[in-house]
Amino acid sequence: MTDQSIILWIISAILTFTGLAGLLLPLVPGALLLFLGLLLGAWAEGFRYIGLWTLLFLAAMAAMTYVVEFVASILGVKKYGGSRRAMVGAAVGGVVGIFLGIPGILLGPFVGAVIGELSLQRSLDEASQAGFGTVVGLAIGVAGKLALGIAMIGIFLLIRLI
Repeated sequence: MTDQSIILWIISAILTFTGLAGLLLPLVPGALLLFLGLLLGAWAEGFRYIGLWTLLFLAAMAAMTYVVEFVASILGVKKYGGSRRAMVGAAVGGVVGIFLGIPGILLGPFVGAVIGELSLQRSLDEASQAGFGTVVGLAIGVAGKLALGIAMIGIFLLIRLI
């Protein structure tokens, strides 16, 4: 093993673990960092084990994490009786929440969904239920992203070891 490959493996491990953590933490582009970590791991071995098709598959899985998160939050709102305005409110609340730190990221979608429902003159109970649905959807989305991230690492290791 050369000095260059050792350095690439170290950076790969750091990016991979940071990416995996980033799938749970807001504001950290977890899927991207995870993919870059795996890409560097493949590069460290001169792409001997992990080739183009595997990397393309891992990239597609990384992109899928964003789809899973988005779809889960929408389905959460819908499952708990939220309207389209609640869904839009949750999305806007999530974006606004980014600028308010961790509490904003966690509460933004909930508050946005509640405001969306209240704009339709729904009761506070109904609006809160839609907000709760947003939180449930976000939790399911995080679980789905984490599952995809672990699967990405598993595929990388499995192909690497075969």
